[in-house]
Amino acid sequence: MQLVLISGLSGSGKSIAIAVLEDAGYYCIDNLPLTLVDEVVGHLCSSGQEKIGIAVDARSGEDFSRFPAVLKKLRAEGHDVKVIFLEAKTLTLVKRFSETRRRHPLSSEKVSLSEAIQLERDMLGEVVESAHRIDTSDLSPSALRLWIKDLISIDRSRITLLFESFGFKHGIPLDADLVFDVRCLPNPYYVPELRPLTGKDEAVQEYIEASPDAMAMLADIRAYVENWLPCFIRDHRAYLTIAIGCTGGQHRSVYFVESLGAAFEKREQVLIRHRELV
Repeated sequence: MQLVLISGLSGSGKSIAIAVLEDAGYYCIDNLPLTLVDEVVGHLCSSGQEKIGIAVDARSGEDFSRFPAVLKKLRAEGHDVKVIFLEAKTLTLVKRFSETRRRHPLSSEKVSLSEAIQLERDMLGEVVESAHRIDTSDLSPSALRLWIKDLISIDRSRITLLFESFGFKHGIPLDADLVFDVRCLPNPYYVPELRPLTGKDEAVQEYIEASPDAMAMLADIRAYVENWLPCFIRDHRAYLTIAIGCTGGQHRSVYFVESLGAAFEKREQVLIRHRELV
């Protein structure tokens, strides 16, 4: 059975993720208590369901310290399990709740919205350790849908390298495992004819490739990932997110991500994201 467990913070986009799974033919259940996951999966498996999506989150008020054991048992039973955790910056979540005027499930007269968000982060800590994280702070709903579609289509038995470009002026992605800063390199933004372009355009690529420092840094980052990738594989990591940042996330970081993705996709599963281009 293909099983996708969706979790994350309230307001981070779990309903969008569940909708994507439903559109992809998954039998979906929202807000299922963790204690019932194994029983429900067993029942649906015996009834012939082959693709299941389940959302488990803090609304049930459960102790999520059991999550690793539940996940281990599901995989021991032979299920292909993917875990996706959606999160966002606290200020972003506060803004979303304010705009929708919805109540956070953990807030009360004694617990403020910000405190409820932090409490939820703490409650779901065990889930984060086993999941692929997606920071939805700066994502549009359409971009999140595309990213979820990419994730559910990959082979979980092999590690997936996810190369992500971003702009430091918009903040570092919460879901990054490794972060590299390329702001010290020559910036195409200051060349008038290159400013409206991106790192995917040939003119920008030629500009960056003319810099010896840029080529040296690209080689160093590639070598670092190559040297330490076996260690992450031995740690049974399903995903490794490598974030490359420049000032605006339009030129240098995009070029680096495209180049690194092309270099590694010949031997590993690779996903490419450009946070500021969506």
